[in-house]
Amino acid sequence: MKTLSNLYADWRYTASIAFYRIAASGIIPAAWVLPHSRVPAQRAARTGVLEIEIVSHCWNYSHFLAYQLSSLIHYPPRKANITMTVFYNQSDSKTVGLLEFFSRQTPSRVRWNFQALEKPSLFRRSIGRNRAALATQADWIWFTDCDLLFHEHCLDSLAEELQGRRDILVYPDHERVTRLLPGDSEMLQTSSTDIDLYDIDTSHFNERPISKATGPLQIVHGDVARSLGYCRDIAVYQQPAGHWCKAHEDRAFRWVLGTSGQPVKVPGVYRIRHIDKGRYKQASRIAVIRGTLRRIQSWYRDLKHKLTH
Repeated sequence: MKTLSNLYADWRYTASIAFYRIAASGIIPAAWVLPHSRVPAQRAARTGVLEIEIVSHCWNYSHFLAYQLSSLIHYPPRKANITMTVFYNQSDSKTVGLLEFFSRQTPSRVRWNFQALEKPSLFRRSIGRNRAALATQADWIWFTDCDLLFHEHCLDSLAEELQGRRDILVYPDHERVTRLLPGDSEMLQTSSTDIDLYDIDTSHFNERPISKATGPLQIVHGDVARSLGYCRDIAVYQQPAGHWCKAHEDRAFRWVLGTSGQPVKVPGVYRIRHIDKGRYKQASRIAVIRGTLRRIQSWYRDLKHKLTH
């Protein structure tokens, strides 16, 4: 039975989440709530071979991460140096095995940076993102998810687009996505006992325009990341959790930055869409509900895209 202090803590947490979700809709200016979270006015305009850090999280998603890391080996950059940061937990044995395999690979201009987190910190994605943002030495940092791939020309085109730019936040103007794949889809059957490099059949992906820097497509100027972190000053989004948390902080991050980002032309951004969430029990009620909602959301987005194009 919960004590009064536990009930109060639960209420305060729920109220904080609700407040920042409402505030991040634009109703309340971020400067009113977070007066010290100001985007630095002076931002370097880097040129030449850029340093780009990519930040990903993996919890029971090694079958997606295998594609993401493989894409850096199949299509290594020539015009940028990439630091690939992956946050994971040691109890996720499939991911540990996968990272051990990739740590022995040496793609050109790619440096692996695999960081273990305790589960409560891993489960709040903004904690790892904040840690990476504050520590990055890169010119730009790309916050993404492990179901996204950097296919042919992706990173070199991004490096070209970022030459001399001082934008706060940019994002690819389009991505290519699969239909919502069920758990038994052939594409999702990467094996933990026979780890290898994987590539995709691009004919299974359809183009989708992007209108803002969503969670896996947030590419931030390095000076901004080092100055503000990732929702650093929003305490509830830096609070460890007992389960994987839905990433409401993505919108809060754009709210703090005061922008939805600027689009850039970057080909080769591919994302594997999937129904089943590996971080939830597959037979649980929440898994069924989430799966149904994802189907409805996917149907609506696809319909909206067809009607507007």
